[in-house]
Amino acid sequence: MALLSILCYPDARLHTVAKPVSAFDRDLEVLAQDMLETMYDSNGIGLAATQVDVHQRLIVMDTSEERNAPLVLINPELIEKSEETLIAEEGCLSVPGIFDGVERAKEIRVSYLDLQGQRQSLHASDLQAVCIQHEMDHLMGRVFVEYLSFLKRSRIKSKFLKAQRQNSRD
Repeated sequence: MALLSILCYPDARLHTVAKPVSAFDRDLEVLAQDMLETMYDSNGIGLAATQVDVHQRLIVMDTSEERNAPLVLINPELIEKSEETLIAEEGCLSVPGIFDGVERAKEIRVSYLDLQGQRQSLHASDLQAVCIQHEMDHLMGRVFVEYLSFLKRSRIKSKFLKAQRQNSRD
C-alpha cells in the first residue's frame, strides 16, 4: 500500500469532473486501499479520487468512531435526499485547517457499485450523509469552500496561494 499526495486548494485539478469507473480490476482495488490508507493517515473521514488527482468516480470513507468501517463507493448516485437539512462544520483534506458550516440534506439515499461491480444502496443520515455529499461534490469538481461567501472564499484562496509561494521559495 502507498500514501498518495492530496491536491491542495486552489489547485485547478480539484475542479475536474470525474469520469465513471468502468474497469473493476486489481488496479481499482489497489487505488481504493491506497486512498483509505491516505485518508486514515491524514485523519480524514472521506476522500474522493479527484483529491489524489485520479479523475474517476470513486469515494472512500469511514465515519465510524472506531475507524474500522471503511466504505468504498464507486460511481455513486444520489437517489433521494430529505428536505430537512443540517448545517455541519465541514473540513477537507484538500483545504487543511479550514472549517466552516455548510448546509446539507440531513438524510440521503445513494446508489453505488462496490469493488466487485455489484449495485448497492445505502441510506445515510447526519455525519455519514454530510460526508457522502461532500465527497460527491469533489467528483463534480466542487470544493466545500465554494459554499462559503465570496469574502471567505477569497481570504482562504489568498492564504493558500501565499503558503504555496512561501513553500516554493524554501
